[in-house]
Amino acid sequence: MSWHPQAYQSLIAGDYLSVQNCYEQLVETEPSEPSHYWYLGLSYLLTTEEEQAQTTWLLAMSQGEEEEIQQWTRRLIEILETEAQRQQEQENYELSWLIRAHIREIEPSLINNLLELIDLEIELNRFSPELLEEWEIVEGLLQSRPDLVNTELLLKVLAKILYFPAQQIIAFTRACGHQIKNTDDLIKIVMSVANLMAHENKRPSYAVDLTKICLELKPQSLDLLDHLFWFYNIAERFSEALNLAYQSYEMVSTVGLKLYNNYKILSILLQTGAWLEIDDIAQRHKQLLRDFIQTQPKSLEPLVSDFLQNITMPLFYLEDNPSENRSLINKISQLFSRNLENSLATSQPLSPKIASGLSQKLKIGYIGHTFRRHSVGWLCRWLFNYYNRENFEFIIYSLSKQEDNLTLQWFKPNAKLICFSSPNPQAIAHIIEKDKIDILVDLDSLTHNITCQVMALKPAPVQVTWLGLDGSGLPTIDYFIADPYVLPPDAQNYYQEKIFRLPTTYLAVSGFEVGVSTLKRQQLDIPDGAFVYLSVQTGLKRHPDTIRLQMKILKAVPDSYLLIKGAGNFEKIQQLFVSIASEEDVSPNRLRFLSQAPTEEIHRANLAIADVVLDTYPYNGATTTLEVLWMGIPLVTRVGEQFAARNSYTFMINAGLTEGIAWTDEEYIQWGVKLGTDERLRQQISWKLKNGRKTAPLWNAQQFTLDMENAYQQMWRTYLENNS
Repeated sequence: MSWHPQAYQSLIAGDYLSVQNCYEQLVETEPSEPSHYWYLGLSYLLTTEEEQAQTTWLLAMSQGEEEEIQQWTRRLIEILETEAQRQQEQENYELSWLIRAHIREIEPSLINNLLELIDLEIELNRFSPELLEEWEIVEGLLQSRPDLVNTELLLKVLAKILYFPAQQIIAFTRACGHQIKNTDDLIKIVMSVANLMAHENKRPSYAVDLTKICLELKPQSLDLLDHLFWFYNIAERFSEALNLAYQSYEMVSTVGLKLYNNYKILSILLQTGAWLEIDDIAQRHKQLLRDFIQTQPKSLEPLVSDFLQNITMPLFYLEDNPSENRSLINKISQLFSRNLENSLATSQPLSPKIASGLSQKLKIGYIGHTFRRHSVGWLCRWLFNYYNRENFEFIIYSLSKQEDNLTLQWFKPNAKLICFSSPNPQAIAHIIEKDKIDILVDLDSLTHNITCQVMALKPAPVQVTWLGLDGSGLPTIDYFIADPYVLPPDAQNYYQEKIFRLPTTYLAVSGFEVGVSTLKRQQLDIPDGAFVYLSVQTGLKRHPDTIRLQMKILKAVPDSYLLIKGAGNFEKIQQLFVSIASEEDVSPNRLRFLSQAPTEEIHRANLAIADVVLDTYPYNGATTTLEVLWMGIPLVTRVGEQFAARNSYTFMINAGLTEGIAWTDEEYIQWGVKLGTDERLRQQISWKLKNGRKTAPLWNAQQFTLDMENAYQQMWRTYLENNS
């Protein structure tokens, strides 16, 4: 039996009082029909008269025998369920929730009703993970027969509930695995949220827990193990990441997968500063690169194809050998590009059109993930501040949704900002092509696999790499921005990209914001008259050979101390420095290990504790070098051949400084000792740096912007001439 026709018309019209009147009359005229009481009670619920509804149902139930009561209860629940569903479809979530709450009171263990209630709680923006415990939903899922659980509803609720990180959600997700036969559906939903939580919401440990549940369902999945590794990495759970990388290396057999997993091992060792464990892994990595190139694979495993570009990055930190390493990078990039072309062979190819003539405004696109408080964000912001709006239109394609005050102050007001929440390279490339970008500037290079894939698809007629790292070697990149110093004269011999040298410097800034120092020598137990060296870099750049040079400097300068600051595994980095200090007969008591400053502004202020800063090699500082020079502090750098080994050189030259530039290890030690013992020279350098803020090319971001604009126009002119 269903609604009375007259009552149903009133129900559809939302006239619930008329529904009540109808059933009150029916109860009077047909008091022996149980269903009238069920509908009458429901009509009271629709006007939120809960006590009246319960009284009506109880009165009717009290007239029946036990078997009848069971039948009537099932029928009442069916009626309530149908109306709750109708109300939910009408988006009357409060009423639907109220009806389902009463179903729960009648029968607390109905798992599908509890799932519907959770769904409604989320829709009403009042869900709390504690409800899962209060309503014993996890237990209900584990105890329910699979055929009684609506798996479509369960997946729907799971997809929503995962956005509430809590242990109760972890338990719920694990319980879902017991009910859902198609584990691929569950894993797809869970991993989609896990990626978002790790990369955008800064909840990598939650992503780890979710991934482990998926691995319980597919323990041998290389894809899941790979995700788990990167989540560990983001969470700075380096020991677990390293163990997993070693485990994954032993699980695989192909050269490509061996290479990729060796890269993961090497990246963790470098990142944490575990240089004492690196030699064998580094040698194996280079051999695997050669073997992989030798095999010339026609197709690649998805894991390898997605990250192929990144696997050459460790070479920059391990050695200064660009003529050999750039060859490896270029060949790997060619394989990467070819594989991407093959995988998209059936898709519609990109065909960027010439949108602008010589006299028209040029559309410059910038792609990257660092348009925020990040080294690249701090440095590139001046270009966005000073560019000529009449001649250029700037569009930012951000691969990160993270925004902060730097985004809001420097990027959003100065360019159209497009953020991508889905890392789909082909979709991003099509948007760039549709926007008719003339020149696309890559700010990530090898540091971001999605950016590499977008650039490999060639969505713009002219493509350029600038600032983020050394050139990627992709055959679709036309130019690599440099200057007269940051690359040696013969560098074009081993670059795939055409090197475009700006007149003075490939980067200039108008300075840095400086906070209030929080670091005092007394806090570090350093005597007032002592001399303080500072080395401030990540564990990636802590090459043992350079640390050994720094120890020799320390040994030669009496009453000197070395402060070590930077990201990495504190214990590993301390072990590395102490070990080399002992080998060089330097007391570990002369070393001080500093924690990270709360903000970049305070970090810059704290640099003033140093008398001299000692740079790293073969990978120099970049942002840190600029900050040190801005603060007027003498710097010792070792100049090499590769881009990463010449950053400090070009910055010092363009700051008007030659003192402290070393071309050999011996000169590095000599400059370190000389600056540590010649106070007058240090004062002269400090005066020169501070005075140079007004005149030096390094601090003239307006002139640098003009140079970049001229470069863009020259690149575009060349493109038009070649395609006329």
